[in-house]
Amino acid sequence: MGKLRKKHNWKGRQQSDPPPSADEEKTEVVVELKDGSILKGVDKSNALVLPSGKSKMNKSSLPPISKKKPLTKKQKKELQKVLERKEKKAQRAEILAKLAEVQLPESELKLLYTTSKLGTGEKLYQAKRSADEVKNEDSGPKISSVSGANRKRKWEEDDDDEEEQKAEESSDVDTSSDEDEDEQEDEVSNTTDMSECKETSSVCQETKHEVKVEQDGEKEKKISDQEKVQKKPSEPAIFIPVDRSPEVQEARLKLPVLAEEQVIMEAVRENPSIVICGETGSGKTTQVPQFLYEAGYASGGRMIGITEPRRVAAVSMSHRVAKEMNLPTQVVSYQIRYEGNVTSDTKIKFMTDGVLLKEIQKDFLLQKYSAIIIDEAHERSVYTDILIGLLSRIVPLRNKKGMPMKLLIMSATLRVEDFTENQRLFRTPPPVIKVDARQFPVTIHFNKRTPLEDYTGEAFHKTCKIHRMLPPGGILVFLTGQAEVHSLCRRLRKAFPFKKGDTATAEDEEAETSEAMRKFKKAKQKKTVSLPRIDLDNYSALPVDEGDEDREAGIGDEEDGDSDLDLGDDPADAEEKADASIPLFVLPLYSLLAPEQQAKVFRPPPPGTRLCVIATNVAETSLTIPGIKYVVDCGRVKKRFYDKVTGVSSFKVTWTSQASANQRAGRAGRTEPGHCYRLYSSAVFGDFALFSEAEITRRPVEDLVLQMKDLNIEKVVNFPFPTPPSTEVLVAAEQLLVSLGALEEPPCTGRLKDMQRAKLSCPITPLGRAMASFPVAPRYAKMLALGKQQDCLPYVIAVVAAMTVREIFEDLDRPARSEDESSKLNQRRARLTQMRRLWAGQGASLLLGDLMIMLGAVGACEFAGCTPRFCENSGLRYKAMVEIRKLRGQLTNAVNAVCPEVGVFVDPKMTPPTEHQVVCLRQIVLAGLGDHLARRAQGEDLVDPKWKNAYKTPLMDEPVFIHPNSALFKTLPEFVVYQEVMETSKMYMRGVSAVEAEWVPQFLPQYCHFGSPLESPSPWFCSSTGTIRCHRSSTFFRVGWQLPAVEMEYPEGLERYKLFAKFLLEGQVCPALKKHSSHLLSNPSIMLKTWAKLQPRTEAFLGVLVSKKVDCRDALHSVWKTEEKFLLTAYCQWLPESVHQEVAKSWPPL
Repeated sequence: MGKLRKKHNWKGRQQSDPPPSADEEKTEVVVELKDGSILKGVDKSNALVLPSGKSKMNKSSLPPISKKKPLTKKQKKELQKVLERKEKKAQRAEILAKLAEVQLPESELKLLYTTSKLGTGEKLYQAKRSADEVKNEDSGPKISSVSGANRKRKWEEDDDDEEEQKAEESSDVDTSSDEDEDEQEDEVSNTTDMSECKETSSVCQETKHEVKVEQDGEKEKKISDQEKVQKKPSEPAIFIPVDRSPEVQEARLKLPVLAEEQVIMEAVRENPSIVICGETGSGKTTQVPQFLYEAGYASGGRMIGITEPRRVAAVSMSHRVAKEMNLPTQVVSYQIRYEGNVTSDTKIKFMTDGVLLKEIQKDFLLQKYSAIIIDEAHERSVYTDILIGLLSRIVPLRNKKGMPMKLLIMSATLRVEDFTENQRLFRTPPPVIKVDARQFPVTIHFNKRTPLEDYTGEAFHKTCKIHRMLPPGGILVFLTGQAEVHSLCRRLRKAFPFKKGDTATAEDEEAETSEAMRKFKKAKQKKTVSLPRIDLDNYSALPVDEGDEDREAGIGDEEDGDSDLDLGDDPADAEEKADASIPLFVLPLYSLLAPEQQAKVFRPPPPGTRLCVIATNVAETSLTIPGIKYVVDCGRVKKRFYDKVTGVSSFKVTWTSQASANQRAGRAGRTEPGHCYRLYSSAVFGDFALFSEAEITRRPVEDLVLQMKDLNIEKVVNFPFPTPPSTEVLVAAEQLLVSLGALEEPPCTGRLKDMQRAKLSCPITPLGRAMASFPVAPRYAKMLALGKQQDCLPYVIAVVAAMTVREIFEDLDRPARSEDESSKLNQRRARLTQMRRLWAGQGASLLLGDLMIMLGAVGACEFAGCTPRFCENSGLRYKAMVEIRKLRGQLTNAVNAVCPEVGVFVDPKMTPPTEHQVVCLRQIVLAGLGDHLARRAQGEDLVDPKWKNAYKTPLMDEPVFIHPNSALFKTLPEFVVYQEVMETSKMYMRGVSAVEAEWVPQFLPQYCHFGSPLESPSPWFCSSTGTIRCHRSSTFFRVGWQLPAVEMEYPEGLERYKLFAKFLLEGQVCPALKKHSSHLLSNPSIMLKTWAKLQPRTEAFLGVLVSKKVDCRDALHSVWKTEEKFLLTAYCQWLPESVHQEVAKSWPPL
């Protein structure tokens, strides 16, 4: 068979065998190209076209029929399959045609929403399309199941391709290529018919389809034209599965934010920044990070970062989200100032906003993160504002570099305009997604009257009433401060005592159901209260309010002293009429409370009791206290206010904002429908500010300015703050930083406008960069920067840590609950006073004042192992001491990073400082707190009795005093520096330390005005420094306090050159010239005379020095290195000619 096939058409085959010579081919090609203008379809780009005649001959003489081989069994089977598949396709087309007859009309189809569109279809948050757009589009999808069928068909065809390629390899050229062409034609027709269907099918299918199409050139062109008409194909959707427990899943489905998941995620996908405005209880803090995680934002080695304004929220939220997602804490972690559990596996990271700000300093683009969520933005804390400003610049930068990052700003009550309408912040306003529904409805009740003074008493009455008359449910009372919280806790515990030891009653109460409990309370009320005929069975329908029913019943009627209802109104009555039958489990909650005490509010109350939490506004934000049904809101808040001019800080109780009041009300609807009782009228509520004032507008900003300068933001005025601070505050901050040496001084000469601009754009100095690396205020950072002298650094770190952490001593001045407690408090006060005296020391150490007490307390506590028992016995706040311990460690690491040669470490057995070190510490403190200097009132002020024992500060007209608890209260030094001034009944200085008057001009030259140099003692040449020194008198700052004369360098000017010339001629500058001083033709002191110009030699000598700016020894030596003969001629004029040659030989006289 083989031989026959070989001999077939043998002669024809032989003719075509010899190949034409290379020369012939070349000439023919050239000829063909020359005739290119005549020949169709041939141009210069196709240089290898063969002659047309030849190729025709080749085609006729090389038919491929002869190569045909018989098909193998395998190939036959494969071809059979292909034919069967074609038949199925034909049948499918018929079925689709029949189905199309009974399909819904297009108008009705538009009303339906298919699940196959999820994630790829139209965006829910966008506006609906116009009618024209709908008309222009291709007809809608024929049948929703088509997309699934289409996907399946693509997978099968992909498999077929591989099989057909194998068939080709086995030399079945004709058949397989024909089949392939047919199939691809089919496919193209299918895609044209079902363009809408393609759009609705999954994203994976689209990408596979594109790969398939690329195999064929011409077909690809057709499809790409078609795709231009349609919208751009989406990228593959990523979904990370999360294994949640059924209970968690059920609870999640009830959260309002879950209904908005698609809207939120589409907005995140389409926009670099979005604002989510969701009411309290909508679940945004816990759920939005989970949405991002499921959408794959935590894959690819990147993280999702969530910032919280408070540490408590960051820790509790990370635990909650980890529990909900059923993930370990290595994956969902937190990082706060001193602690964290972040690992290399962390995908979701909760942190305080200060932590993220520090990360931006190290890595400006935040390359570890794919998304940042700023939570609780309505609180408008300083760091939140700075972060939003920075991230508004980082996000576009990342997008430019091809590493996109998403920014989500979340808040319960957001002043949205500050973000969306601020063109400096976001050039294109971010979309705002509102999650409206709170989890459960909250009914608001206003008081008829607003108590102006005794709002704590009103809160007490309202809480008693709720506890006696309303169904079970926790009570949350909002007050303003720690003292008020403790006071109300005491009153409520007296009115409704709860005895822990009474186990029998506890068991009985446990046995009763909540219904039986309610009946018992009702029966008791019926017995003890003589009320008009009111059906009390209806109490659950109508909540207690200052309504007509209450008025008739005489409840809450303050004028009616004979009210029969025992509310425990009067503190004295409360003791007698304490009601132990309905115990109330009262717990305090405020920021200074120990963590284990704070954690108690999250645990269920003992059986048979009602939980009552008395809290400050710390409970206003994202903390969810379980079981709270009733909120009592006093409507006030205690805020720290700073005087912009004097820097005096004072805590004032003011009305809260409407946004905060609504936030408080929201606490009642977290776990069930609730009620909020506002202890003020609706008219007063209407007068509240809509939103809380941003913190950045009511505090000094020098620490922020320094951090921003460290980030190379020189013009802080141009920074896109959501709410910018006033220019005066920024100018004051820059002035302070310049005086601390952290920023370069602005020029003092030039045009006025330029000087004003320069004031707000001073560049940072190397000292400023070192200061910015310490996580403390700039004044304290300066102290750390100076601390390495005399081995004082460990002491400076301890003092700075104690000054940064507030309230290290317990408040023992609070009123006692009982006589026992009163005697205990007295003992503890006496013990603390004794300890303070011990820590303050005697002599030199006593002059360090309050800072010495802080240093002693930190050292003693560390020596004792920082145990809670030691802190309690010594009157120290354990939580504060633990924080100081952590901050010491952090500062020690920071100091070692900036200055490794110091090698400082935290020594638990730190010895007290020596006398010399105490003096050094006082000087370091003066250098850091220079603008906080105070002088004891002098004779002229003492005429007025209010100035007795008072101090005067440069910026205040009012007297300030040393606090009675201070170590220097009895000493009253002439000059002191203070940490801060607090306004209570008087203006009191905190953190006082004594300084010497002569130190002020030495360490604070920037605050002093110096007079002209004193004639007695006259200026002299200092051989060690090589400069001219003198004594100058000085006055302090604007107040003009006279300070002692101090030794310092002679001021610049012509006079300094004259003095230098005199000392040079006398031989004091260069000892080698001393031997010639006896031969001088004139006395060197002539240089200082007013008539010195009359002698040419004086002018010549002075002129040479001034021309090269030589007014000290170092300057002279540096000029001599370059010009050896400098000053020789001028000097020789002062000597007789006989000595000239000798001087010239030994010049320069080094």
